[in-house]
Amino acid sequence: MPETMLAVRKVADEPGLTVVEVPVPRIKPDEVLVRIEAASFCGTDLHIWKWDEWARGRVRPPLTLGHEFAGTVVEVGERVEHVEVGDYVSAESHITCGRCFYCRTGQAHLCPRTEILGIDRDGAFAHYVAVPEKVIWHNDRKRIPPHIATLQEPFGNAVYATLYQDITGQSVAIMGCGPIGLFSVAVARASGAAYVYACDPIPYRRQLALRMGATAVFDPINSEGGRDIVQQLIDANEGYGIDVVLEMSGAPAAINNAFRAVRNGGTVVLFGIPSQPVEIEVAQNLIFKNLTVRALNGRKIFETWYKTRWLLEHGVIDLSPLVSHRIGFDQIEEAMQLMSRGEACKVVLLPHGEPAPAEPAKPERRPTDPGITGKDVHR
Repeated sequence: MPETMLAVRKVADEPGLTVVEVPVPRIKPDEVLVRIEAASFCGTDLHIWKWDEWARGRVRPPLTLGHEFAGTVVEVGERVEHVEVGDYVSAESHITCGRCFYCRTGQAHLCPRTEILGIDRDGAFAHYVAVPEKVIWHNDRKRIPPHIATLQEPFGNAVYATLYQDITGQSVAIMGCGPIGLFSVAVARASGAAYVYACDPIPYRRQLALRMGATAVFDPINSEGGRDIVQQLIDANEGYGIDVVLEMSGAPAAINNAFRAVRNGGTVVLFGIPSQPVEIEVAQNLIFKNLTVRALNGRKIFETWYKTRWLLEHGVIDLSPLVSHRIGFDQIEEAMQLMSRGEACKVVLLPHGEPAPAEPAKPERRPTDPGITGKDVHR
């Protein structure tokens, strides 16, 4: 085991990130040390790189970033019981207290004492990361390679937000096609939505939305034939408002368009986080329309992870088109610039280079297959 490693850190109270050499973490008795094979960037990391108002008020340098990862356990603490050296894992980045009202009532994702990996403690943009055993998630290497396994946490956000309501046979509009919005396109399509409309001002993202299964895509900025985005959505939906609108951008205009585009009695899910207060016409666009409005954040720990794993392991959804860049430590600044301009989707850091491919998974044997005995079935 080396004594030092490279890590992507916020080292000062200013924009930018720095790759520095730091000691390999020493684990506590209830922690495991993971050798990182893949770690993906998200919007939170972009906020910290920009050092915007939210980041300045939330993050205390020096800090190693990164909360989405996949890797192999190389060391376990003396009190660790369910994780072993050699296990292929990811982790829930929200380390909750386990004792508050929310944790004890199945709502740990709302725990007010949550500590977040890569925000409140050193994260996974490094060769190694120390993580409490209680948030470790076991992966199947033969079914989910590292560059996809690292996406499970953000993908879980989309699974949670999209499937919070019944969307089978419903028209669904997604405002904002960043990674979470694009994940939601795939989830809606796989879940039997009748129509999936995706809205984003960036052409690159609209093309990705089509690849992920969108029925049609729209530019919310530039009107078409004098019709604004709301009228375009209604026209595409056979003259009716949308059944379910997922607002994934946090942009004030998109939030208001979501309430205008949804049908009377429909549902609006607010998932994007605005950077400033948003004014909404409550009477006309909410009350008189008899809407269901859901404001959601994160995902359920660990309920959503099981749904996420099933969708990926069984090939229901393929996220590989959304991994736009695989990079090393020397490409961090370039990657952040691309993300800032909307020219990248999911950027994956490979601290140790490209991992060796796993053997393909063998097809699952079913009880009706020849040669499977009762003993096989009930084992």
